[in-house]
Amino acid sequence: MITMETPRGVADGADPWLLLGLSKAGLARFLNRARAAVGIAGEVHVLLADDATLKRLNRRFRGKNKATDVLSFPAGNAGNGVGVAGDLAISLETAARQAARFGHSLRDEVRVLLLHGVLHLAGFDHETDSGEMATREAELRRELRVATSLIARAAKVNGKNKQQKKLNAGVLRSAHNDNRTRVRA
Repeated sequence: MITMETPRGVADGADPWLLLGLSKAGLARFLNRARAAVGIAGEVHVLLADDATLKRLNRRFRGKNKATDVLSFPAGNAGNGVGVAGDLAISLETAARQAARFGHSLRDEVRVLLLHGVLHLAGFDHETDSGEMATREAELRRELRVATSLIARAAKVNGKNKQQKKLNAGVLRSAHNDNRTRVRA
């Protein structure tokens, strides 16, 4: 299930999905494909919100008083097909800035964030693994036709040449910046 908080400045009665160029059905289809590709059988609930909401959640659950792009809240039963696998929260404001920065649509950026979050729900953690999440994200990115990955971009944006070389070889061994981590509820 995907829920969007009505963005500030949207007039009563206006369709925020249409105004943002997003399709709830299209994102739900992508989410279901990503869940299947990762092997998550349980439901994933997604909140599309603003920076203030993500900042509040980030502060409450991670102790970081700043907005972020995506937070993951695993339910602990992702693989068993019973109930809810977990929740994702995505900042549409941050996603819009990142989309502009990387030259693609808001829809594509939300898909990048959905894929990254789903991998966290499945138990991947780029901050503690030896590149497994980066490798799996790159594979799924190609399979699901997602333009880029958060881990790949962060390595490039951070200017870490050593990481970029490893990424190009398909074996990123270290994590990217700390604003893209999972949260346990």
